[in-house]
Amino acid sequence: MLSLNIAIQIIARNMRIILLSFFSLTIFNVLTAQPERWQQHIKYNIDVKVDAANNQFNGTEKLEYTNNSPDTLSKIFIHLYWNAFQPNSGMDMRSRELGKVSTRKDRAGNPVPDWDGRVTDRISKLSSSEQGYQKVLSVKILGKEQKLIEHETILEVQLSKPILPKSKTLLDIAFEAQVPKQIRRSGRNNAEGVQYSMSQWYPKIVEYDYQGWNANPYIAREFYGVWGDFEVKINIDRKYMVAATGILQNANTISYGYEDKGVVVPANKSATNSWIFKGENIHDFVWAADTAYLHISKKIRTGLTFHAFYKKNDVWGDSAWNNALWAAEKVLPYIEKRFGAYPYPQYSFIEGGDGGMEYAMATLLKGPGLGTVFHEWMHSWYQHILGTNESLYPWMDEGFTSYAENEVTDYYNENWAMQAPFTNANAKKNLAVQIARDKNDLPAKQSDNYSGYFALAKSGFEEPLTTHADHFNTNYGYSLASYSKGSVFMGQLGYIVGDSVRDKILLEYYRLWKFKHPNANDFIRVAEKTSGLALQWYKEYWVNSTKTIDYKIGNINIDSVTNKPQITVERIGKMPMPIDVLITYKDGTKELHYIPLNLMFGTKPAEDLTPRFIHEEWKWTHPVYTFDIDKKLSDIKSVEIDSSFRMADINRANNKLVIPE
Repeated sequence: MLSLNIAIQIIARNMRIILLSFFSLTIFNVLTAQPERWQQHIKYNIDVKVDAANNQFNGTEKLEYTNNSPDTLSKIFIHLYWNAFQPNSGMDMRSRELGKVSTRKDRAGNPVPDWDGRVTDRISKLSSSEQGYQKVLSVKILGKEQKLIEHETILEVQLSKPILPKSKTLLDIAFEAQVPKQIRRSGRNNAEGVQYSMSQWYPKIVEYDYQGWNANPYIAREFYGVWGDFEVKINIDRKYMVAATGILQNANTISYGYEDKGVVVPANKSATNSWIFKGENIHDFVWAADTAYLHISKKIRTGLTFHAFYKKNDVWGDSAWNNALWAAEKVLPYIEKRFGAYPYPQYSFIEGGDGGMEYAMATLLKGPGLGTVFHEWMHSWYQHILGTNESLYPWMDEGFTSYAENEVTDYYNENWAMQAPFTNANAKKNLAVQIARDKNDLPAKQSDNYSGYFALAKSGFEEPLTTHADHFNTNYGYSLASYSKGSVFMGQLGYIVGDSVRDKILLEYYRLWKFKHPNANDFIRVAEKTSGLALQWYKEYWVNSTKTIDYKIGNINIDSVTNKPQITVERIGKMPMPIDVLITYKDGTKELHYIPLNLMFGTKPAEDLTPRFIHEEWKWTHPVYTFDIDKKLSDIKSVEIDSSFRMADINRANNKLVIPE
């Protein structure tokens, strides 16, 4: 038998092993776990009464705010967007200051002001009746008024009692507003004559996330909001038709084409209609109203209906708006296959606003042109489902959306455009020529976004994509960075990991991050896990810097050791990349020579049946790389870097070398 002391020592040793294993396992689980990113939640119950004669309204909001964060909130912030439409506001002054800058010249050689052509100095000239305003009269919690401090377009509410973590608070807000003359996105009497484009129209709670309060003043750019549920009651003169986010709850008493088939709507003898809309799991609400709207709709499938609202005297005509619904229906399966499922019960294309602007379950459109239709609708994925913070990551919203718009447009043109029942013969003829040209022109796909980026990179006005949307030095730099360079990020990702892998990344990104406000690193981590490649370097170079890509085919010599042709590739630009080199031989055969980048720690899969030779990785520190081929120098017809045109090389003139006969 063991002595008592020895037995105790053995037991103690085993307990230490068990405890050490337990703590090691616990630490491992903590380090490897992927916790859900918490989201605040809000329920809006809004009731407004519109005085159409004076373009004013007053309203109330009953809000249930859920603080899902681990933080105690001593204050909240509220957006008052329409206060920007007053002379000398931040939006007005910023536009006029940018108007003093010139980033380009017109055809006559005259400098072109850099301001937004829709805004210019128009705000400074608004009369008191044309200005916009939003005034919060009171914010109450349990009947007690809270202290309010207005910072133009941001209202600070200092709470008498903090909102504790994992708790709910009920707020009662009373407000009044004047609808501004239409200048930017929202307002009255736009260029097409739509009476009311009601975006950013209600006191909207600022998003509080893992980075804190996102109380961005309304200067020019986009929006960010708290997901929640909306019930909105709009009381307005009965002569107006209302189009809005959400589902109309009293359709069979309102009419205007909303009612169920076969329902006879009783005559309304009141001077007003009360329109009640509900939307769930959204972070914004838009509505528009006009006395001359036409309303058409199309049931796409069980639980999904598309709507279009447009003016009777619209220059586009009924067929163009019908075509928008028809085209949207045809491309939906492709969109969902490429980018993820559309989760909401309706979508409305509404004539209004100043061009095209996306909102939850709806968009305001200047017209039914399909490019804009597809672009604004694709924002449903990259803004309203994924909900990226557009102030901090405008390229992840506008860029990804622009990329998707082009993909959807190409799919529509190649598969459905010629069958469209609402398109005239002339338009189809022109489209057929364009499609044929694009098929024969290799860089045509996404070419507009690449061209935009190249112009930016050579302009001297480029700033890193990490720049806050409102803080770009020029509108020119912001636009081409967010839309073009952001789109090229996605097209070029296909070059780096392979298009099919990139497509899997997009679906996995949607699956993991819908309704969670992802940031740039969240996307890169999805890309890394899906591809099996290290990609932080791509974000660091493409997003955090303005370094450019430029590779060159150098000399082709005979290696003195192997006696084989040796091809030299030179990196001239400061951004390293993996390199595809296509060699075409005089007998018509081709070989793809793939040079991985050492920062990737891996290789992309073969993308087609072209014979592929994988060489040793290229160290990013080395500007010159050489590799041998097995065939004779005299057999070579041409050598080309990136024959797919997906790498954003700013000087393609040195990418191809043709051997003289």
